[in-house]
Amino acid sequence: QLQFVESGGGLVQPGGSLRLSCVVSGITLDRYGIGWFRQAPGKEREGVSCITMSDGRTYYQDSLKGRFTTSRDNAKNTVYLEMNSLKPEDTAVYYCAAGLTRFLSLGSRWFDVETYDYWGQGTQVTVSS
Repeated sequence: QLQFVESGGGLVQPGGSLRLSCVVSGITLDRYGIGWFRQAPGKEREGVSCITMSDGRTYYQDSLKGRFTTSRDNAKNTVYLEMNSLKPEDTAVYYCAAGLTRFLSLGSRWFDVETYDYWGQGTQVTVSS
């Protein structure tokens, strides 16, 4: 049975850090890329990062490079999103999602919502003083 368990969201002050975790079970992870997306109220869901589980290649939304880092622990079936120097505009619900790497790599669809097959329930991140 496919299952996503996301954790690590919460309230943080501007300039602070958070680490989100996404534990995935029920699929053969080395065939997949795990993406992080976020959706703020009234806005479309946008891609944050993606990591390929087979070889650890990473991709980031240009505007977030340098502040956000994604990593994986294959032994734990877990993907992480480390977020630093957080800003109020980072406030959103953050989702992890799984998409087959062979499709994500076609035309660099790393942040294409439609190419992801499975989604977590989301975790709220609020950046506020």
